[in-house]
Amino acid sequence: MGTLIKRYKRFLADFRLEDGTVITAHCANTGSMRTCMEEGAPGWLTYHDNPKRKLKYSWQACHMPDGWVGINTAMANGLVEEAIMEGVIGELQNYSILEREKKYGNRSRIDILLRDEGRASCYVEVKNVTLLLEEGVAAFPDAVTQRGAKHLEELVAVVERGERAVLLYCVQRQSAAKVVPAREYDPHYAATLEMAMSRGVEVYAYGVTHSLSGLSVTHPLPLEI
Repeated sequence: MGTLIKRYKRFLADFRLEDGTVITAHCANTGSMRTCMEEGAPGWLTYHDNPKRKLKYSWQACHMPDGWVGINTAMANGLVEEAIMEGVIGELQNYSILEREKKYGNRSRIDILLRDEGRASCYVEVKNVTLLLEEGVAAFPDAVTQRGAKHLEELVAVVERGERAVLLYCVQRQSAAKVVPAREYDPHYAATLEMAMSRGVEVYAYGVTHSLSGLSVTHPLPLEI
């Protein structure tokens, strides 16, 4: 644990540890991090005793007034994969093969590809959600995302060729009770999301529970599109 001093240069954040030591941690979040950090907030850090690492600490979560927020976007895919394997995500069951980072579309990689003999493959795009619009309402994205809109268009192409396409919001905001598109941050993404759903792309949201043992995807959240 540490106390956030400041985040800067996108990938760096200074923390004061409990013994007073000031360290610099790696921040694996390239977004704006609106509503999920503030100076003086408690932060959950992990230590890595790897001689090849320049920064020994990684920033995993920040404690905001509404609870813990997982800020490490790199964890979302692993959390979703684990939840699929453990049967938590009911909509993505009964596939015998799970693959990560498979090439598809226009020079893209799908986060998770599910396959099973005799069934259409299922392409799963995972988005990490941290933005809080108001009490209980989480939203995506927290900034304009041309890449996010492109991924939706590529998922539509997957459906058009007869396979299954899923967009899954991994909500690392502990207080979230529902998920909405952040229209005021990126109206084009919101419109593209509506188009994709009308063309057969499935969209689900699942919440992440924070505990002393770590993070895990545990429960579905309602969507309001």
